[in-house]
Amino acid sequence: MLNRFTRATLLAGAALACLSAPTLFAQTATPDATAAADTPGDAGLGEIVVTATKRETNLQETPISMAVMSTEALKDRHVSSLYDLADGAVPSLRIATFEARQSALTIGIRGIVPLDANQPAREQGVGIYVDGVYMGRQHGLNAALFDVERVEVLKGPQGTLFGRNTEGGALSIVSKAPTGEWGGRVEAGAGNYGGRNANAHINLPSIAGFSVKLDGVIQHQDATTKNPMAGQAGFNYYNRKGLRAAVRWQPTSSITNDFSYDVAKDENTPFYSQLLNYNPNGCANGTQASHAACTLPGTAYTNLTGGPVKPLMPGVVINGDTRMKTADIGVPQQVSVDKTHGFTNMLKWEVSPQIELRSITAWRGVDATQWDNSGGAHRPPLVSPALGSTAAGCTAAAPCAFSRYSLAGLRQRQFSQELQAVGTFGNIDYVAGLFYFNEHVSDDAATPSSMGAVAIRNAAGAITGYNYVTIPFCTASTPAFVGSAVNGCSIDRASEVWSKSYAGYGQLTWNATDALHITVGGRYTHDKKKGVLHYSRNVNYDTNPPAASVGYQPLDASWNRFNPMATVAYDVSNDLHVYAKYATGYRAGGASSRTSNYQAFDPEDVKSYEVGLKSDFWNNRARFNLAGYIMDRKDSQVDISSIQFVGASSFNNLVTINAPGTTKIRGIEADLTVNPVEGLTLNASYAYTYTKIPPVLITATAAAGGSTSVYQNFYIVFTPRNAASGSIDYAVPVGGGDTKLKFHFDGNYSQATQAFDQFATKNDSSLIFNGRVSLADIGTGNGRNLTLSLWGRNLFNEQYVFRRDPSNSLPAAPTSSVTSGSIANVLGDYGNFNAPRTYGVEASFKF
Repeated sequence: MLNRFTRATLLAGAALACLSAPTLFAQTATPDATAAADTPGDAGLGEIVVTATKRETNLQETPISMAVMSTEALKDRHVSSLYDLADGAVPSLRIATFEARQSALTIGIRGIVPLDANQPAREQGVGIYVDGVYMGRQHGLNAALFDVERVEVLKGPQGTLFGRNTEGGALSIVSKAPTGEWGGRVEAGAGNYGGRNANAHINLPSIAGFSVKLDGVIQHQDATTKNPMAGQAGFNYYNRKGLRAAVRWQPTSSITNDFSYDVAKDENTPFYSQLLNYNPNGCANGTQASHAACTLPGTAYTNLTGGPVKPLMPGVVINGDTRMKTADIGVPQQVSVDKTHGFTNMLKWEVSPQIELRSITAWRGVDATQWDNSGGAHRPPLVSPALGSTAAGCTAAAPCAFSRYSLAGLRQRQFSQELQAVGTFGNIDYVAGLFYFNEHVSDDAATPSSMGAVAIRNAAGAITGYNYVTIPFCTASTPAFVGSAVNGCSIDRASEVWSKSYAGYGQLTWNATDALHITVGGRYTHDKKKGVLHYSRNVNYDTNPPAASVGYQPLDASWNRFNPMATVAYDVSNDLHVYAKYATGYRAGGASSRTSNYQAFDPEDVKSYEVGLKSDFWNNRARFNLAGYIMDRKDSQVDISSIQFVGASSFNNLVTINAPGTTKIRGIEADLTVNPVEGLTLNASYAYTYTKIPPVLITATAAAGGSTSVYQNFYIVFTPRNAASGSIDYAVPVGGGDTKLKFHFDGNYSQATQAFDQFATKNDSSLIFNGRVSLADIGTGNGRNLTLSLWGRNLFNEQYVFRRDPSNSLPAAPTSSVTSGSIANVLGDYGNFNAPRTYGVEASFKF
């Protein structure tokens, strides 16, 4: 097995090969161009068509920094869901799980990455669109991908054409439309860890102007970390199924109506949360000054109490170096289930050569049921008596409880309607539109303990060991608010939110000359959001309103924004385009359902200044795109996360505040594609991102126990300072027909990042390689062909912690005192390792 230095050298070599290919120019091309070489018959790099401006344009002539991944590029990387792009295929695009769970994804671009958009009243910072429809929640985003034509990653604020919550950019997934001709393809494959996949994509012949396309997808992988408890689900398991039907109606040459319905089910389990170390900060009773490393950011404790730090339970394993194949202690765990469904109708009417009218109508829903026991004995509550102790407790009648089981349910429904007018009058291109969005979300959550420790004692009554048993949980009469996950449990929280958004927008591009293009646009948005807490800490707020001292207020707020943009683009030549762009965006405010007072927070706003160039050279065999930007964000929404203990129960407390001052985000993005000889394509991409949030004075609104009068540093999560990606694609003809032997190899590097807003502690850096070899387009007669392939992800089995949580190795957050910090539940950092090497074979039959 190659060491990391050797693997890094391979990545650097791939990038160097691109830079030193026979162009001898200091100009290159983008990973956008992974789509380019797929166009048959093109010499060099082909044209890439995108819809970032609501019209079809050539990528290189579109003054927006963006990346495009084609069907072939996704297949080469064996991307079966969005989470497979978390390895850094597009360096400025960051994808992570929320906590260890695969049921909800956190997606960021250019340093706009929320820690917890997992709440009904919290919004994302990057807009996710599927066939032009905005996805209101991050739940269900990890479902199986259907027949995707391309994925467009639009970088930087897209507030004019795409709307609120697109501060960092937009990720647009475009599905393949019906062709109206009989044909399709069927694929099947198998891999390690019990992996298997099958999908079918069938186009039916057009009848009376109607064309139909059917897609079906199945993806499965067994757990990569085993659960020792018999009959219980392991970790990093998934089983995905999906169906999609699309109908295209073309009654006349000027009218096209596309209707689609999709339904998907994603069964999954979290990544295993390992204990990475034990009391790494040397916490002990005494003065804070004598234990300087045992400091919780944002506090000014004078004393540390509640110790000594409890010893590890027998059987608990500390492993911060390698991914565990089997959990140390078995725990109850069911698979989490996400169900998504939706209807979309897009009507296009070309009224005249100067105007096309469009209507996009969509109704979608998500139902998520989460069962997450990834931490086991690695997070509080902790078992108290040590070996050799004669302390009472931990008996068969009253086991000492541990293994916090996180249960949650979410139900979301959304309706959206968008009207657009797109066209050209003379030398002016225009887009105008109206947008309406209506969303209703409800959720609930519970965190019972699922395991108990029963002490084994000798004749003198001293504890010599423990037996671990499952304990009854969720035995109360409390009903579930949303679904079955928390039925009968003591409810941590339950909330309900209603959101509406109205917008009108317009954008004009004046083609002043053949070379000079000036674009101005703006969007006016009115957002209204109402929300309530039904339960908090198992108190029913509907029937037992909390005392005034709790400070609970239902959410009832509205915001108005006007987001302008302006771009000046100049075509220096047919192959060199430069631009300067000013754009703005905003993310709506909300309230945190993880607080007992339903603490509200305001929107945040961003201004962006960007310059860039896009170039093709060497007879269209090389492409180089470069962008530099400055973003200033005001009222940044930052999170303070902690586990709070009330009696025998623990609760996830997360306070969102608006950081004063201006958050600075600066970056450079460079992308290169070179096609030095026929069949060989080399790609290299790089993103540099600098972020700085001004220190925040922690006051009574941010700390439950009162003002600490301490300045605290905050960080932007999952955003590496440096990230890079490189790939090599080579295709060589075999025989006299269309058959080709194709090779793909890619490497993706990310510098270490933070996983929490309030902790300087970082995850590990990563370097992941993927590959694919295929014998493609083997003729089988009558226009049919067969492709056989061998693929691998994380080829060198790189092991790194992608999420590191230090909260269990530090004093507890303030609850009643800001001078004394409790270390009663200090254990150690826990975290999640990335997925292991996976590989498999696949066959695709096209007819």
